[in-house]
Order: sequence, then C-alpha cells, then structure tokens
Amino acid sequence: MDYSRRELADALAADYACGTLRGAARRRFEALLPAHPALREATTRWLERLMPLSASLMPVEPSGDVWRRVSERIGAGNGTRIAATQGAWERLAFWRGLTAFASVAAIGLALLLANPRAMPPPIVVVLAATGDAAASPAAGTIVASISGDRATLVARPILPVSVKADKSLELWAVPKEGAARSLGVLPEGSGTVALRGKVLANTDTLAVTLEAAGGSPDGKAKGPILYAGKFAL
Repeated sequence: MDYSRRELADALAADYACGTLRGAARRRFEALLPAHPALREATTRWLERLMPLSASLMPVEPSGDVWRRVSERIGAGNGTRIAATQGAWERLAFWRGLTAFASVAAIGLALLLANPRAMPPPIVVVLAATGDAAASPAAGTIVASISGDRATLVARPILPVSVKADKSLELWAVPKEGAARSLGVLPEGSGTVALRGKVLANTDTLAVTLEAAGGSPDGKAKGPILYAGKFAL
C-alpha cells in the first residue's frame, strides 16, 4: 500500500484522530508512523483540527447507567467496581486517573510524530502510595512515562499532592543492587526529567521520597518513601 499518497494518508489519519480506527488496525497505524512522513504530517493536521473542538465542550455529568456500564466493562477482568452512587470526589478521582493516562499517551504520540526514527514504545510506571501515605484519605498515585528513547521522564499525579514549603518530593531510580540514583525534584509530584547517561541501567523501581526543600543535598535518599512502582526496560 502506498502510504505516501496524500488521499490515503489523510483518510487513515482522520480515522485515527477521530477514534474510529480501532483494534489491530489502530496498532498497525501507530507502528507505521515512524517510517512514513506523510502519515505523520496528516495525523498532526487532523489532531490540530480536532483539538479546538474538544476545548469548547462543556463538561457533562454521566448518568447512573453510564457509570454502571463503565463499571461492568473495566471490572470484568480485575474485579474493579465503580458504584453509581459514589460521591462526586470519588468519581472525579477516577476520571483524573484516566486523564493522567491519556496525557501520557498524548505525550508519547507527540514525541513519535516529532521524532520519526524507529524506537521502542514509552514505558508507563504507576507509583502507588506507600507506608503512612497509603493510609491517608488523600492517598493517590503518580503516573510516570519514560520516553521511547529513554531520554525523558514525565510524571503526573492523579490527585493533587500538597507538600510543605520546607520539603520537596524527589524522584529516584532504584537499582537491583546499590544506592538509589536521584532523577530530580518533582514539584507537587509533577514534572519533566531529563534521563542523563545510564541513570536507569539495572533499575526496576521508581520511588518518590520526602526530602528537604530542593532535594537531598548529597544525592542520597534520606526521607520516607511516599510512592513506588516497578517497571522493566
């Protein structure tokens, strides 16, 4: 198939951007993007066209029937349930979680369109609250995305994270052996980090600790671990 044909590239990109290209066809389209400039350009154009439409939409409260069907669909495989009678805060937390994952996916697509050379897919790491933080009513989760070229990490909290003025959240790569390596400070659990050299070499865990303002002064983790998550390169 000649993906350099403008008409074909535009039609496929339109289906992809509108969400009508699904399943195996959608995965194949994403795999083709690095090698076909025409597809990347068409996809960028369609995303730029559709973005203003989503920005102008007013939020709508889903009905109880919608919550029931969402609960049935996502709960079939892991037993998760979302009750239609949940309070607004719990439902807001759920959609914030989905928004965080969607943001990570959007960042991954943007990097793919901007950098056409073939590379591994991004790695998404879910850092769950640990220790005393896990017992807090405001306990949340931080979602981190490691770019396909392993050069950048983007972190976003699902729920807002509040830190005292004299403290900072610091992100660490924890190797299977040896001391943790600082990746930088995450203001309120959010930030973009440059992964220099082989800072992720032989690591399988990301952790966030509570340190003095500005982060640990000597590069060694001292505070309690508030969030942690496993991953594999």
